[in-house]
Formats: sequence, structure tokens, C-alpha cells
Amino acid sequence: MLGQGGHAALALMSLLLLLWQEAAPIEVPQDAKILQDLKQPPTIIKQSVKDYIVDPRDNIIIECEAKGNPVLTFSWRRNGKFFNIGKDPRVTMRKRSGTLEIGFRSGGRPEDYEGEYQCFANNDLGVALSNKILLRVSKAPLWPKEVLEPVSVTEGSPLVLPCNPPPGLPPPFTFWMDSSMSPIPQDKRVSMGLNGDLYFSNVLAQDAHTDYSCNARFLFTHTIQQKNPFTLKVQTTEPFNDTSYNATDPYGGRKVAESTPIFLSPPGTESSKMVLRDEQLLLECIAAGLPTPTIKWFKKGGDLPGRKVKFENYNKTLKIINVSEEDAGEYVCMANNHLGSIRHSIFVQIKAAPYWLDKPSDLVLAPDENGRLVCRANGNPKPNIQWLINGHPIESYPSSPNRQELGDTIIFRSVQIGSSAVYQCNASNQHGYLLANAFVSVLDMPPRMLGPKNQLIKVIENNRTFLDCPFFGSPLPDLRWFKNGQGSGLDGGQYRVYINGTLEIKRARAEDEGTYTCVANSILGTAENQVRLEVKEPTRIVRLPEHQSAIRGSTARFDCKVKSDPSLTVTVAWMKDDKPLHLGWRLRKDEESLTIPNVNEGDEGTYTCAVKSEIDQDSASARLTVLEEASLNPSVSSALPPDRPDPPMDLDLSDPAARSVRLTWIPGNDHRSPITEFLVQFEEDRWEPNRWQNLSTYPGDLNSVILQLAPFVNYQFRVIAINSVGQSQPSRPSPRYKTSGAAPDAIPRGLRGWGSKKDNMEITWEPLLDLERNGPNLHYSIWWRRKDSGEEWSNVTTVGSKHVVHNTETYVPYEIKLQARNEFGSGPESNVIIGYSGEDKPTDAPTDLQVSKVDSTKANVHWKPVDPNTVQGEFKEYRLYYWRESSQVPGLIVSKEKKTKGFYSTTAEPSGILSDLVPYSKYKMFMVVANNHFEGPPSNTVEFNTKEGVPDAPRSFRIYRRSLDTIYLEWEKPLEPNGILIGYQLRYQTVNGSRLGRSHLETFLPNVTDFTLRLSDRSTRYKFFLSALTQVGTGEVYAEESPHFTNEVAPGIWDLTVKANSDYANVSWNHNFPAGSSEFVLEFTLDTYIDHVDIATQGWFIGLMCAIALIILILLIVCFIKRSRGGKYPGGGFVTGLAMCLVRDKKDLPLDPVDQKDQDGSFDYQNGSSVPDRNENENSSDEDNKPLQGSQTSLDGNVKESDDSLVDYGEGGDGQFNEDGSFIGQYTVKKDKDETEGNESSEATSPVNAIYSLA
Repeated sequence: MLGQGGHAALALMSLLLLLWQEAAPIEVPQDAKILQDLKQPPTIIKQSVKDYIVDPRDNIIIECEAKGNPVLTFSWRRNGKFFNIGKDPRVTMRKRSGTLEIGFRSGGRPEDYEGEYQCFANNDLGVALSNKILLRVSKAPLWPKEVLEPVSVTEGSPLVLPCNPPPGLPPPFTFWMDSSMSPIPQDKRVSMGLNGDLYFSNVLAQDAHTDYSCNARFLFTHTIQQKNPFTLKVQTTEPFNDTSYNATDPYGGRKVAESTPIFLSPPGTESSKMVLRDEQLLLECIAAGLPTPTIKWFKKGGDLPGRKVKFENYNKTLKIINVSEEDAGEYVCMANNHLGSIRHSIFVQIKAAPYWLDKPSDLVLAPDENGRLVCRANGNPKPNIQWLINGHPIESYPSSPNRQELGDTIIFRSVQIGSSAVYQCNASNQHGYLLANAFVSVLDMPPRMLGPKNQLIKVIENNRTFLDCPFFGSPLPDLRWFKNGQGSGLDGGQYRVYINGTLEIKRARAEDEGTYTCVANSILGTAENQVRLEVKEPTRIVRLPEHQSAIRGSTARFDCKVKSDPSLTVTVAWMKDDKPLHLGWRLRKDEESLTIPNVNEGDEGTYTCAVKSEIDQDSASARLTVLEEASLNPSVSSALPPDRPDPPMDLDLSDPAARSVRLTWIPGNDHRSPITEFLVQFEEDRWEPNRWQNLSTYPGDLNSVILQLAPFVNYQFRVIAINSVGQSQPSRPSPRYKTSGAAPDAIPRGLRGWGSKKDNMEITWEPLLDLERNGPNLHYSIWWRRKDSGEEWSNVTTVGSKHVVHNTETYVPYEIKLQARNEFGSGPESNVIIGYSGEDKPTDAPTDLQVSKVDSTKANVHWKPVDPNTVQGEFKEYRLYYWRESSQVPGLIVSKEKKTKGFYSTTAEPSGILSDLVPYSKYKMFMVVANNHFEGPPSNTVEFNTKEGVPDAPRSFRIYRRSLDTIYLEWEKPLEPNGILIGYQLRYQTVNGSRLGRSHLETFLPNVTDFTLRLSDRSTRYKFFLSALTQVGTGEVYAEESPHFTNEVAPGIWDLTVKANSDYANVSWNHNFPAGSSEFVLEFTLDTYIDHVDIATQGWFIGLMCAIALIILILLIVCFIKRSRGGKYPGGGFVTGLAMCLVRDKKDLPLDPVDQKDQDGSFDYQNGSSVPDRNENENSSDEDNKPLQGSQTSLDGNVKESDDSLVDYGEGGDGQFNEDGSFIGQYTVKKDKDETEGNESSEATSPVNAIYSLA
């Protein structure tokens, strides 16, 4: 039990650990400027192994490499004493290194340098130590000379032939052979023990030989030494006959006394064995007896570890690999035959050399920061932890208030400049030791910018943009971004600041141009850098080159018109067939085209216009086809455009070989476009009959090629010709050609090993392609063994593409290789790949999950890691589950959907940053460790609150025009206020084209969501910028522009006029778009011009029209004369028709006069509408219902005809013409109503109207 003092010490330690807060260690960037100035204590980076056995024939090299600043010096100790290298001419030290080289060209014995070596790397900041390296020279001693007497034994009796190999370093590998250098056959009866002795459970007569020889192979010297052979004589009760031997009766019918089992090794009924953790446990039981006993193994109190145990040497040896503490216990081997059984118990103890639980790591701290070094190790017995400073025990240094040792932990508080040192942790027990160096460097460095100064960044509009600002300082500075020297820092909205200082602009726009300043600030000072951002229009080709054909000797032209940002320098380069085009004296290039005069066959190809600016590029391609010269007959030339070639003919095979054959053909007609290449295809009738596949392509000037073929395939071939137009039809197939079989050439692809279950490993691969089989009966041989175990390969043969290895341990590495075989032999072996058995659920959870440095959108997360062995698979990440539990804004409902974030960290004290949190919210989170398939149990659940932030933009910002003099604005609260709203801010200014007026500012309480603006000028337009406010600041801005008012004229185009000339046209128009901000696109179509003959300009037509006009004039004169005499109008129908033509051009433009007689009998002509009181339901048109000129309307609405009407003459029912043209019949005074209505016409057709109009 602990005393009162012990309890007080534990309480004090717990209180200190609770109250003490450490800063996150500083990560020093790998920047040349920083590293050049950075002072760093020594660090050992390479050293020889602890147990170092060397070959006596080679020079001795003891490695010791280290790094640090200032420059390091190295020294060595040998057997605990200073090793003076300068006094020994055979020993040299490499430059800028501590590695020792010991040479023996001038004599000397390597054995003289055996001993324990330790390297010391030193500079002004501390001393780092290597492990203690035990150097030993490999030995291969000779077998002692001895005379071996013949061994005589009775048939059926047991026998042990001792080996007793000479002790070597390392121990030799033993085996038994006869005089012909053949291994002694071993089986259940005869086998070699772990000590190298040869055991006979019972001796047979045929065992009598004179050449049983034990051999020892020494690994370093690669030599084999042989012991003098044993002569074995077997005494039998009856004569031995070789011919009488058989497996079922090895004694040939002779009577041999049977015996119960007895143990040859180990003797007795029990023994003990001690083995170290992670090593290999080998237990052996060899029994004698007749018949030969069988061996079985058990473990008391439990089952044998099936996944780790293996039985070897015909079940006589039990092997457990990578033993652990749970493998300790009592193991029982039982030997039995039909006469009885015996048992032997082996008590196994598992001890352990020290192994790391928490290895100390380097610590870089700023002045006045806290930190700790932790050194935790385990072993059996439990190791002793000793701390050293610069190679000396910590007890030899004076105590310091800034440093406190608490067992396996050293705590540093408020470290100061000058306290840098290298600390060593030594964990040791009787089975071994561990030594780790970890430096504590106190770094005091003001903020520094690591990137170039005043950088100019040009980006393309609408692209995602990153502005880098690498920085460093100790303590780690805070970094903020500003634009144009204004604002409270850029973060949120379209901006995002990363922890490394990079600013992300999610979508660069023209208004994002400007100067961005990043400022790093700490208690030691401030550093800043500026980045000038320019947003440019993209470079693009607006008029692309087009495919074209040109006759030899003509001129070809490719267009390439480019549009780009005016401030960017653009280069235009032309390529032909993907190679730079040399213009020479013939080709001409200008800003928008490439001209190729006097085209020839060498100009044919694909031309590419490549446009490039300093930040982007574009390209476009077109093909030029050169045609033969034009025929003397243009119609024939134009009628024969290029066409696909004819198929090749007369395919022939020659020069047959095992894997090749020559194919020859005759090309077909190329149809005015040269053949550029031939495609050879094949078909085989074994794997995919009737399916043609591409074999190879050849230049168009070849017609005989050697085809490289695969073994064991029955081929036939065909050829396709290709020109610029396209492919020909395939040729007729060639005769078949069959290649002979061979062993596979290919290695199966895609070999991998992976576990589908926790106790298996699936080995899979891609089967060989049909044409890679090379012969029948294809199968695969697979080998596997556990990595670094020294096991023999296990193997299996299968015809599939998968094999499952069962009963594996969880997630252990295996070496795997694969080979394909067929009836003709074996193919090449694959490289050895590493596969893994299956994964299981991690057993441990991260502990001590906590948060720190919580702001509005980020929080630092810390936890204690799990033991890597408990992951039970490939470590993938620490997976953090977090969700928004609630908002601190009263009444705001939030989504509690769980989100995840992964952290990949293998450090002793992992941490990470959780970002993209919603401000002013309550969060919960827990963490699990994950491998590729499973998650472990959850850690403790942590709650934390994010700080208040700036709000989102107000929702639904709407602008209305409710009257001519006011604008009404309304909006809704932000979806995420990110805090307590304290109001809204509205900024507005007048807009006139691209010019903005003076800015006005209005503020509102949080419950106000509308605003009415009175206009001083009805035509004024405004741009409004609305944002919400919290205590932190202004949120995201919602910008809107007031709509066009009814008295404004919307931008448009009018008065489009075209003045055409013979080969051009002047186009002009008016518009009211803002000056300098508009671009106009003219669209037009071309109509085919047809040369029509204008009839109005022909002489015969003009003469005809003059004659007709003269005739009409004469007739009109006659009409006037007759009228003045009061006579009637002969030929009234003709005159009426003529008058109608003269008076009215269009039927849809009536004169509509209404004739009414005055009291004096004169007529009054007025322009009026249709006659009143007419029947509106009549189906005739308006014009048909109008009365004739000169008629009157009666009181009943009927139309009365005038006394003097041409209708009486021209349309009278009884009126007729004589043969001489005179009118026959009496005047009709009055017509019936129906007749009158049937002959009504529009007033414009009245002859009276026509005559009076002329008068």
C-alpha cells in the first residue's frame, strides 16, 4: 500500500497534468531560406544494427549519419571508452559524416576490432547518440577431427546419430547427406531434430549404410563443412533380402519385436522453454517405438492458436510465429502406437525485450510555450526508463523550474531561448534495450513571408483562383487577407482562407481585380506581402480553319481569327501534323490566316492553329487534301471528286516462320486520293471465330510486310486501304496460316492479394488473353508465404483466376508471385508483390477527444491515438462524426444531419482542424478509427459552441415601383443569421450607364424588413446593396438594381439601312446602348442573283402602252361630247368598264360619295359612309350593298335608280345589241327590286361617278 507521501505525489501529478496546457508543436517548413537560418540540434538519421556481424574478408563499415545546424562533429566510444580514431591508421571517418571505415589492406586482424561501439553527434545545441553497436566477426570453424566407430544396432531399435556442428557466428545450417551428395530420405520414422541430430524411431535392415554424413553450411562464408561419415550396421535375427522389402511389410516377413513409445527428444515427462515476444517458438517431440508412433499436440487450458501454429517435420515440430504473451502455457505432445501412448509437457514462458508504446519525438517550441516529451515502453520484465540530456544522465544536470521529470514524461513550462538540448530515453531490461533521441528546440523567429514579393497573378474570368501566401514564425503567427487595404479581413462567401495562408476565390470576376494583402502577425512583429490580381477575358478562336481540298498548283487559305483580352500578348503558331510549320519563302502568315500558294502533294496534312497567351491557350485544326491537276475537260474534272480506294487484291503468304509470316498484296485504285496507310486484320477460328481484329497498320507505300504472330493460332488475314476520304472495303481473306504452340510469354496482369474476410486472403489476377495462351491446357501456379517470416513458399495450381488462402491471421502481409503454364511449358514468373489478409473491426477507440481554439467556423481537435496493432487492418484515418445539435439563436430550427471528416495522422499527439462550421451553434462530435472496411468503437462525445459570426445575405430582396415618385424595397431575414441580428444596412447610389453616383447609407432595426425611397427625379435608377449585421460585423451583401421604368426607353436598335454597291454594302443604324460597353454582330444571308430582263425598259412594250393610252383618250373625248348633247351612251358596257379602270385603282379604297339632289336640281357630291338604315343582316359585302351613284334612297330604304343611268343601257334585262353594234329595245324606266339588287355594284363602278370625276 502507498503511504501518505505516495498519495500526495500522485494527487499533485494528476493536478499538474490537468492544469497544464501545451501548445501544438511547431512544424518547420522545408524552405531553403528558413532551413538555412534555422538552428537545429543533432538528429541521428542512419546507423548500423545493434548486433552487427561482419564478413572477415571485407572492410568493416560502421554507419552513423546525422543532421543538424550548426555543422556537426562526430566522436566514438569503444567498449565505453573514447575511441581515438586519429591514432589508428586503419580507421578513417567519412567527410561530413560519422561513418567509420576500417581497412585491412596493410594488414591487421578484423577480430582485433570486435567490441561495442557508440556514435556521438554534437553541435552547439546538443548531442545525439546512436545505439550501442556490438561488432562481431563471422566465424566458420572447422569440424574437429575424429574417428567414428561403426554404429551397430538391432533391427527395430531406436537410434540417434549425433551431429554436434562446430559453433559458428552466426550458427550454421545443418543437414544430412550421403557420399553421393544426396539428402538422406526423411519421413515419419527418420528425421533430423532441431539440434541437427538424426533420429531413427526404429531401425530397418535397409538403413545399413556407410555414409551418413552431417553437413554444416555457414551463411557468411558460403562454405559447407562435412563431418566424417557414420557407418551403420543393423543386426537382424534372420537374413535380409532386398527383394523382399515393401512398404506394407518393411521387415520382409521377419519377426521383429514391437515396442511401446518412448521419447528420444526431449527426454523425460516435462521440460521448459523460454522465448521472446515476436520471435518464433519451436517445440519438438521425437519418439521411438515399433510401430512408428504418431505425434499429437495439445495446449492445456485452451486451444492451439490455429492462425499462428504450424506443424512440421511430420508433426514432430510445433511452430508458432510472432509469439505473444497469450501463447505462454503448458504444451503437451503425445506419442502413441497400438501398444500404448506417452506424454511430455513443455512449459513455455514468454518474455519480452522492451518495445515502444509511445516513442518520444522532436519538439520545436516558441519562447514561453509549454511542451512535453513522453517515453513509454513495455516488456517482460517491465523495462526501466532512464532519461539523459546530451548523453549524460538527467540527474547530473541541475534542476530547472522550467523542466519537471514525472517518470516516463518530462514536462516543459515557459521554455526560454538557450534551453535547447537533445534528450535520450533508454528503456532496458535483461533481454535488451531501446534508445531514442528527441531534441527540444526553442525557436524565436518573427513572422516571415516565404513567397515572392508583390507577385502579379493573372487569371481567366470565372476560374477558381488561389492566391498563395506562405509564411512562418515562432510563435505561429495569425494570418489575415485584405483587399485594396480595406475591410476587416477576407474569409467567407466567395473567399476561403486555408491554414497554410492560401486565399481561394471560388469564381474570379472582373470586380475581384485589385491588390490583396496578406498580413502575418505575432507578438514578435508583423510581416506582410501583396499580390496583385488581374482578371482577364479568355483567349479563343472565333473563326476556325475548315477542312478543304485544293487542286495542285492552286492556293489554299486557312482562317484563324482570335479574340482575347486586349492586355494580353497573344502568339499564333501554325503546326502541320502536330509538328511546328516552317513557313519558308512560299507560305505566308498574317494575323488571321495562313496562305499556301502553289499547293503541292507535300502540303497535304492536318494544319493546327495554336493560340497562346501567358495564362491560357486555344487551338483548332483542319485538313488540307491535295487533288490531281484539273483535267483539260473541266466538266470531267468537276465530275470526279476524290473517293475511297478500291480494296487490295491477290493476298499471298510466304516466308513462314514459327511466329511470323510475310503477307503481300496488290493495291487497288486510289480514286484520285493517295493511299496513306494499309490496315491488316486477322481472324482466328479457335477463340473468337468470324470476328475480325486489327493486327497492325503500315505506310501506304508498302505492299509486302512481315506479320508478327502469336503461337498456337490458326490465322487468316485481310487488308484495308485508307486515304483521305476513308477506308476501302476489306480485301478477300488470305489462306489460313497456323503457328505452332509454345510456353506462355506473358505474365498475368493485375496480381493482388486482399482479404474478403478477417481470416482469409483472396489472390486474384487477370487471366491471359486468348492470344496469350500460346497452347492448350492453360493453368496458373500461385506461390505465397508470410512476409519476413522465413517460411517456405506454399503453392497451388488452378485453371481459374482466383485462389483463397484460409485460416490467416488478421491483416498480415504476404509475399505472392504467379506463373502461367500450358502443355508446352512454364512462362516467366511475376515479380513478388505484397498482399494482405483480411481486416477486422478495430478494437480500441481514440481517447481524450477535445477541442480548442474554437472560433465562428473552425475548431482545433485533439485526441490520443490508438495502438496501431488494434486497428486490425490498414490504417485509413481517424474519422470524426460531428453534427449541429442546435443554434444559439432562439427559435431557429437546424438540421442534425451527421457529417464526417477524416484525419490521417500517425503522430504521437495527433490533431486537426474542423472547418466549415456554422457560427453561433452548438455542436457535438465523437471520433472512431477506421481501416479500409471497418470502424472501431466511438470515443467520448464532446460538445462545444461556435462563436458568433457575420450573417448570410438577406433573403428575397425585392424592389417594386408603386408610384412614379417612390421605390419600395422589402426583404426577409437571412437563412443563417450566424448570431444575434442587430439590424440591416442598406447602401444605394444612382446608376447612369456604367457610371455610379454618390453613395447613401440607411440602417434599420432587426425587425424592419422594408424601406420606401422617394425619388427626386422619376427617371433616376438606383443600385442597392443590402446586408445584415451582428455584433461581429457586416454579412454577405445582396446587390440588386432598380428595374426600367415605363418612361425609360429600353436599349435597342432602329433605323437599320443598307446601301448596296457592286461588291460591298454600307450598313448603318441607330442605338441607345452605353458607349464603349457594347458589341454588335451583323448577320446576313446571300441570295443567288438571277439576271431577269426588265420588261418596262423594252421598246415594244412602251409603244403598246402609248397606243392604248391614245385610244382611251379618244373614247373619253367622245363621251364628253355625247354628254354635253344629252344623248345616250352607245356601247355602255364598254364605257362603264373603261371608266371603272380610270377612276379606281384598288377595290379596297372606295370613294363612297352619296349623291343627293338639291331643290334646284343640281347634284351635291359628298364623301360619306355607307347608306344608312341598310339591312345589317344581309350576307353581301359593304360594297355590294351600297347604292349606285346618282340613285336615291326611298323612305322605305329601297334604292331608286336615277332617270338617266347607264345601267338602263348596259345592264337592262331586255337590252340587246344588233349585229352592227346598235342598241335594240326600249329604255327600262324601273326594275324590280330583286333585279336591281342582283345588279348592284360598288359605287366606284358607276359610269356617272367616273364621268363627273373627270369633269
